[in-house]
Amino acid sequence: MASSPKNRPWLPAPGKPAARDGAPAPAAGPTPFWRSRGFWIYLLVLLALNYLITFVFMSGPTRVTVPYTTFIQQVNADNVKDITAQANSIQGDFKKSVTYGSASGTLFQTERPVFATDKLDAVLEQHNVPISATPPGSGGSPLLNLLLSFGPALLLIGGLLYLSRRMSTAGPGGILGAFGQSRAKLYTPDSGPRTTFADVAGIDEAKQDLAEVVDFLKTPEKYQRLGAQIPHGVLLVGPPGTGKTLLARAVAGESNRPFFSLSASEFVEAIVGVGAARVRDLFAKAKAAAPSIIFIDELDAIGRSRASSATFGANDEREQTLNQILTEMDGFTPNQSVVVLAATNRPEVLDPALLRPGRFDRRVTVSPPDRVGREAILRIHTRNVRLDPRVDLGDVAGATAGLVGADLRNIVNEAALIAARKGHDTVARDDFDEAIERSVLGLRRPITLGSDERRLIAYHESGHALLGLLIPEADPVKKVTIVPRGLSLGVTYSQPVDDRYNYPERYLRGRITAALGGRAAEEVAYGTVTTGAENDLQQVNQIARSMVVRWGMSPRLGPINLTQPGDGASLSKDFSEETARLLDEEVRRIVDECHQEAVRLLTENRDRLDRLVEALLKKDTLDQDEIYAATGLSRPPAGRPVIAPPPPANGASKDRDLARDEVGSEIER
Repeated sequence: MASSPKNRPWLPAPGKPAARDGAPAPAAGPTPFWRSRGFWIYLLVLLALNYLITFVFMSGPTRVTVPYTTFIQQVNADNVKDITAQANSIQGDFKKSVTYGSASGTLFQTERPVFATDKLDAVLEQHNVPISATPPGSGGSPLLNLLLSFGPALLLIGGLLYLSRRMSTAGPGGILGAFGQSRAKLYTPDSGPRTTFADVAGIDEAKQDLAEVVDFLKTPEKYQRLGAQIPHGVLLVGPPGTGKTLLARAVAGESNRPFFSLSASEFVEAIVGVGAARVRDLFAKAKAAAPSIIFIDELDAIGRSRASSATFGANDEREQTLNQILTEMDGFTPNQSVVVLAATNRPEVLDPALLRPGRFDRRVTVSPPDRVGREAILRIHTRNVRLDPRVDLGDVAGATAGLVGADLRNIVNEAALIAARKGHDTVARDDFDEAIERSVLGLRRPITLGSDERRLIAYHESGHALLGLLIPEADPVKKVTIVPRGLSLGVTYSQPVDDRYNYPERYLRGRITAALGGRAAEEVAYGTVTTGAENDLQQVNQIARSMVVRWGMSPRLGPINLTQPGDGASLSKDFSEETARLLDEEVRRIVDECHQEAVRLLTENRDRLDRLVEALLKKDTLDQDEIYAATGLSRPPAGRPVIAPPPPANGASKDRDLARDEVGSEIER
């Protein structure tokens, strides 16, 4: 398919001479008057003459400056003809010439001290001296008068010149049309280093889905000769940090086509109609540069469902912008070769008109990477990092289950910073472990705890750690510490053995039981509870409520889902008060059963709990081997204690699984 100059905005238009040696072509048309040298010379001469005339005619006569005491003496000698006062400044005429220093004359000026108490007005009246006065601030220097007289005119001239320049460069629509110009950043094949699929890892399925789009942009004639049409819009959906924006840039780099990138929030302004005008301008530029790509990040900023609109003002502007996007995408023809990529992490709130065939009719899911994908991402981010030869990126990937590409990049950078602070020549595995702990657990807080409070925190964290060893299918406990980190006074760090894609009910109950281990340990050891379990209870409530509301793990409610369609985080209102009461009762039942199980296990293993507390008080932080040694448990071959699993509560099915989703990802973390 031949490419005409009008399809390449960076090429000269037909009929216009191209510049030599890469210089820009000369502009056509008459030169504006304000760009000529003669105009500026004339303006400077005019200002100079104006200043000289003002200085000559507006400047007053030369006066002799005399001390105030001399002035009083001349008043008493009846040698003062008249005076004019302005604040503490006094000017006037002498009847006879007075000499002071090297100057002499009848015109004088002086300053009256602010502390003077000589009743000057009475003295002047006594000697029949006429008194005049001017308000403060009047008069002044000739330059100040010049600026006050001609400053507004100069500003007006400058404003007219600025508007003239804007109107001559704004193009169609004049200066008002400039507000509606798109702010999208244009990346051309010559813009610099390209991002390709080689720079993207861990999301191979998404890359395969977009390979067809890349092939169409490279060779559109192969598809057009058979009458095929590429999807007008491709929606990238996934959690934050999974690489949606990076994937869009890789599509542009692989296809070697112009790439217009901007955020959806850049369309909306306070002036109604500006967003729609920017949409029109963006699509006009993309069509002129076709085949090209438009990438709109955070599409939900303007693409929310219009059915939920209940406000005015800025909301009307957002709706107009959305309507213009719908119109532009629906107006595509097969030979325009413009592909719209958009990214969002909330597809459930988008307007249905955006997702219908002919607009964003293809959805590409960008999921968090698995272990192999995380290892590939780590290899990309460690290209320029000096690694210790003993570092196994596969093991590092196994220790970062649930993390996405942005998290892994931060961990690599944090590990390099830690190694540099320690003065190491290479980044070792210990540096990666510390970086992972900082990312997951937070930074250490330099606070001092009393002995009683340290022991209480040790029992709390030991309860979590011990139940993590005793409960079947629990994630292995890797580290426990009573050193304050982040917002916590102590942390128990568990790491999944591998990536999980389905979560059995027994596993979820184990997570709830382990989360209640800290509170249960306080009850067993002290017979009371503290506020330290706040975060634990939030996690317990989230998992238990999801088991009942989302995943049908309640025998009394049965296999039903009570969430909003398309939004698993919001509770539906389409059920009765009786169902709501059963929901609360079932959540309470699950939590109570898990709490009783936690208290039972810790009571039966009280000696192990006490030994773990004493070891923790001695070292503050225990790793996995030290935890097993303190509790007296032997490490099982599969990495878990060999304890028979308890029977499922209330006859719940042993094989009931749930699909992996957003809450599942949080559980995995």
